[in-house]
Amino acid sequence: MSKEGRFLIFCMEIYKAAKGLTGRQVAELFRKYELYDYIVGCYGALHTTGTNYIINDIDLYIEARQDGCKVL
Repeated sequence: MSKEGRFLIFCMEIYKAAKGLTGRQVAELFRKYELYDYIVGCYGALHTTGTNYIINDIDLYIEARQDGCKVL
């Protein structure tokens, strides 16, 4: 597995624990808001941050997608 793939799983696990979600709920959330592509695409920057930053970044990304913003 690639380092990006391992990091994606790490992000899913910390987000799941922080939000009290199941694995299925996290997978659906990541699929719905296209977080898989976002996290892998931003690996270079995100992997150098802490877990709280990653959780907050995911929340902000989801919020922006819910508001109809196109996030690149």
